[in-house]
Amino acid sequence: MELLESLPTLLKSFWYIAIPTSLIFIIQTIITFSGLDVADGFDTDFHADAHDGDFQLFSLRNLINFLLGFSWTGISFYSTIGDKPLFLIIASFVVGVLFVLLFFFVIKQVQKLAEDNSFKITNTLNKTAEVYLTIPENKKGKGKIMISVNGAFYELEAMTENDRIPSGMAVKVVKIENNNILIVETI
Repeated sequence: MELLESLPTLLKSFWYIAIPTSLIFIIQTIITFSGLDVADGFDTDFHADAHDGDFQLFSLRNLINFLLGFSWTGISFYSTIGDKPLFLIIASFVVGVLFVLLFFFVIKQVQKLAEDNSFKITNTLNKTAEVYLTIPENKKGKGKIMISVNGAFYELEAMTENDRIPSGMAVKVVKIENNNILIVETI
C-alpha cells in the first residue's frame, strides 16, 4: 500500500474505490457463472423499477457496476485529463452511469430469451388433435382428445356441437367453454 500512498489524492481515491469494487465484481461474476442464486444481500427501502417489475435500480450489483466504471475511468484517464479534476470526475461519473445502463440492457436482452412453456388452454384454439375417447354428439357428454401444445402432449376433455366423433379421428379445436372444455369439430 506504500505505492498508493505516494499517489496524488484524486488518483489514490480512484484506486481505493477500484480495488475492493473489482474484487467484489469478480466474486459476483464467479457466483453468477457458477449458477448459484444469491441475492444482492442489500435491501433498500426505495425501489425504482426500470422497465419490468423485477429489476431494481438501487442494488448492490448496480452500485458495483457504477463504481467499477467510475473508478477505472478515473484511473485510466488520470494521466490525460488529471489536470482538470472536475472534468475527470464528471467523465468518470458518466461512464459509471453508462456501466449501469449497459447492465440494464444486457439483463433486458437476457430476459427476452426466457421462454414461457406453461400450458395455457387458449393455446389449443385452431389446433388439430386426435380423439382419444369417443366424443358424444351435440354436447351430450364429454370425450377426450390428445393435443400437442408447445411440443408437449395433453389429454383434454372435449365436446362437439355436431355428430358423434369416434376414437382415432382428427379434429380441430374451435372454442373453449368454462375455461376447461374444448369444443371440437372433425376436419
